[in-house]
Amino acid sequence: MTGRACLAPAEAGSCHAGSMDLEVSPALTIPASELGWRFSRSSGPGGQHVNTSDSRVELIWNVAESASLSDAQRMLLLSRLHRRLIAGVITVAASEQRSQLRNREIALAKLAEIVAGGLAPDAPARRATKPTRGSGRRHLAAKQQRSATKRQRQRPPAE
Repeated sequence: MTGRACLAPAEAGSCHAGSMDLEVSPALTIPASELGWRFSRSSGPGGQHVNTSDSRVELIWNVAESASLSDAQRMLLLSRLHRRLIAGVITVAASEQRSQLRNREIALAKLAEIVAGGLAPDAPARRATKPTRGSGRRHLAAKQQRSATKRQRQRPPAE
């Protein structure tokens, strides 16, 4: 995973789910004040427990109005993540675990991975190369071999 969910408390001494800053990279940390949370009942395993607890988590972050991004980073994220964004807002859901806290951590990790991927530099363009003379010969030899094999399978001509 490229990004990681850093559970850094807002004030030293307590570390609870309400004060999670998201460290995407050493250069970018999204403050907890910019992150919005929505909770709902989760489907899946958990027995009667899932009927009573809101363990499904949706993490909401407004990319377009984030103060933690530079203008260049904002434009890059808006262009690369445009399919995931609704009005400049990205939403990540997590309901894999029975625990709401664990689902919060998973949602933070997912968002960190998405943002880190969106800010990652483009891979260098592939340089086109010609096949070597030897590989061309091997290719033709293999084709001739296949052709001979298929010719062997045919019925002999009737005389």
